[in-house]
Amino acid sequence: MAERSGVPHTALRFYEEKGLISSERSAGNQRRYPRSVLRRIAFIRAAQRVGLSLEDISSSLGTLPADHAPTKADWARLSRDWQHELDARIDALQRLRDRLTGCVGCGCLSLRSCALYNNDDELARFGPGASKLRPATEGGT
Repeated sequence: MAERSGVPHTALRFYEEKGLISSERSAGNQRRYPRSVLRRIAFIRAAQRVGLSLEDISSSLGTLPADHAPTKADWARLSRDWQHELDARIDALQRLRDRLTGCVGCGCLSLRSCALYNNDDELARFGPGASKLRPATEGGT
């Protein structure tokens, strides 16, 4: 299965421990995977590529029968469910990018007005400079 799927055997065992895939043992105690596992692995890898956690993937696969290879219709239904979460992540990343772009090159280094690192100047009580980078014994956090 590792060779056929391109997924290391350690990942296959991990997926199995998490209940994402299943196998049976041969008389020689080797893992044997049904054909449907190939499609489940492809499903897992694709879902990971779009940023879903294994917990989210497990929940989604849990809506399918255990021996069921996800179909195109399954992927379409489940990916529709993920779109709201992905849209929220995209929005958050775009806002972060826009704030970061506003900071690049400002050179303030005092972090007095940096919305990314020192929102509302919470670190002013520790004095000037990069207080989060100072050792705790010098008045940093």
